[in-house]
Amino acid sequence: MTALGFLYPGHYAEDDYPRIEQLLASDIRVDLVHTDAGEGAHRVDTLRRIGSPQTLAAGVEELRLSGAEAVVWASTSGSFVLGWEGAHEQVRTLARTAGMPASATSFAFVHAAREIKARRVAVAAPYPADVTDLFATFLRAAEVEVVSVHSAGAATAGEVAVWSAKEVSALAHEADHPDAEAILLPDTALHTVAHLAALEKELAKPVLTANQVTVWEALRLVDRRVNAPGLGTLFTREPIVQV
Repeated sequence: MTALGFLYPGHYAEDDYPRIEQLLASDIRVDLVHTDAGEGAHRVDTLRRIGSPQTLAAGVEELRLSGAEAVVWASTSGSFVLGWEGAHEQVRTLARTAGMPASATSFAFVHAAREIKARRVAVAAPYPADVTDLFATFLRAAEVEVVSVHSAGAATAGEVAVWSAKEVSALAHEADHPDAEAILLPDTALHTVAHLAALEKELAKPVLTANQVTVWEALRLVDRRVNAPGLGTLFTREPIVQV
């Protein structure tokens, strides 16, 4: 049994995680610990606060007791708002605190884009424009070319959590660009797992979403790949470990 640990801010789209666990259909367990998300505002000051070392450390002991082999901070904006170097320091601190390999959803997007060889991407973000711009800047620091950016302007994670499949699809379509080799939908408050197959069919290109890449990143940290087509192109690579 491979146990993956996640620190998830608040209570928004956490039901994506048991859905992913079912779609993996293997000996993989997904353990979620909820951290304090405050009011869930998509504001830079709030996003910096929810990813503080103290906030993340509060959830680590529970994950250790669960037997987790790696931990991912399941927040995109709670990482990239710190900038490229700041996000690295956040993850290094988390790894030291947890005593296990660690990462964050912002880095998961970078690694996933490289995995599917998407050098040019479109960003379809629920956030206000200033927060979305920080994500685009983060991607560019990782040498990922951002060819299109769309911000939906949602002020809080709570707004995003209740969006329907139609609204998620509209968000992705707004950002799509002929030069984009993949479309990225950040925000772990956004329900996307049930819509991945349909989105990729509609857009005729890979779609990377926050909760999807977060679990993939945890698998990467423990040197596992699982072929699970229901989770999109990212999960159709040849497995390292057959299950």
